[in-house]
Amino acid sequence: MVTKAKDVFLALIAFNISAVCFLKLEVCSYSGYKVYPGHGKRAIRGDGRQFYFLSSKCERSHYLKRNPREVSWTVLYRRKYKKGAVEELTKKRTRKVTKTARAFAGASLTEIMAKRNQNPEVRKAMREQAMRAMKEKQKAKEAEKRAKKAELKRKQNAGPGQKQQQKAAKKVSKPTQKVGKRF
Repeated sequence: MVTKAKDVFLALIAFNISAVCFLKLEVCSYSGYKVYPGHGKRAIRGDGRQFYFLSSKCERSHYLKRNPREVSWTVLYRRKYKKGAVEELTKKRTRKVTKTARAFAGASLTEIMAKRNQNPEVRKAMREQAMRAMKEKQKAKEAEKRAKKAELKRKQNAGPGQKQQQKAAKKVSKPTQKVGKRF
């Protein structure tokens, strides 16, 4: 008989373990916590919608139309304000910028690469030469401007008895003195 009792006991334990594995847990419609079998309350609306409430507190709050996101003890509140979330130590992945050489207006890719691969001395010499050329151009422009100015002055001075006309002065009446206070 002892063996039969043990077998029955073991069978009951096995049954209970399997029953625990297949328990259907509901989620409270208001608070978001798990509702275990034998606990809580189920409410069904006229349109057929089912609500599971963990406690009368949840049920009352639901019927009072309190927003669970604003009630501090609910799961929805904790999710909204990121309470108790385990912080993952993951680095933000930053995109590495990859430089690519592309041709643009006025220079082909081969020209750009040739300039890039030149020696620094050669580049420096070319830069100095370009600077000299720019300065010479500027000097030539300035000399041309000076020559034009000088020519204009000579023409003005050499004109046959041309009198420069002056503008007639406008008659401006003096403002009369105003008497009394101004407000």
